[in-house]
Amino acid sequence: MSVLITGSIALDTVKTPLEEHHDLLGGSASYAGVAAGFFTHVNLVGIVGNDFPRPYLELYQKHRINLDGLEIANGKTFRWSGEYEWDMNNRRTLSTELNVFEQFRPALPEQYRATPYVFLANIAPELQLHVLDQMQRPRFVVADTMDLWIETAREPLLQLLPRIDCFVMNESEARQLTRQTNLIKAGRMALGWGPKHVVIKKGEHGCLLFGDGHVFSAPAYPLEDLHDPTGAGDCFAGGFTGYLASVNRVDGDTLRNAVIYGSVIASFNVESFSLGRLQTLTQHDIIQRYEIFRVMSQFVAG
Repeated sequence: MSVLITGSIALDTVKTPLEEHHDLLGGSASYAGVAAGFFTHVNLVGIVGNDFPRPYLELYQKHRINLDGLEIANGKTFRWSGEYEWDMNNRRTLSTELNVFEQFRPALPEQYRATPYVFLANIAPELQLHVLDQMQRPRFVVADTMDLWIETAREPLLQLLPRIDCFVMNESEARQLTRQTNLIKAGRMALGWGPKHVVIKKGEHGCLLFGDGHVFSAPAYPLEDLHDPTGAGDCFAGGFTGYLASVNRVDGDTLRNAVIYGSVIASFNVESFSLGRLQTLTQHDIIQRYEIFRVMSQFVAG
């Protein structure tokens, strides 16, 4: 089964204490789309300017991403610039130029509307709702958000939650949205607003999956070399949704496996700038790291 992904597509400038790179492929839809492409075919919906590099379009296609829903508009592509501190946990945005993305209003090609699995990556909740209004009864919908929308578009965000199956956010967003400091309370409160499942990403500390009466806690893969955390959360969500689409089944076991596969893809992504590491990633690499996750989580009752 295929997955529809919509979100931002950007050209990024990323600076860390050791390196700086310009005009990197970025944006939530880029990271999520490539991550999902390791598991299934992707229908991409987004907008870029006519300055968007052709090699990036070829990169999308290499990863089983259908570009029929990609609009190429006259003007410049969305650009973002950010700088990370030494611990790679804190990031400061240096500049944001929306350019053609400011006028983005997703229009789904007719052949996209019956896509059974959907990931609404980080865009305004009004646009996420607009995409859902064009869909024909998708089987499973995942949506992400960010602090800006929690602050400026809380009501549309709360309108979105009953219409989706899984809501993904990081720990600071979970606390901001629910006004709960405890993540277990935050997850359960978010469930009460409508989604069947809630995922709270905790970065280097793993993530939590909440459902009806259960909580699953997954570790993060222990990395020694972390080069660029940009897009890790989007890779997680794209891998999570892509795996579910590939098995075409949603139950407790597949959701837990989806969390691990999403974590695996995210762990590879941070090993290089932009999507560089994912360009050399193989299915063997994914399975091998999945098995390491499984072994790490095992224990024998004493």
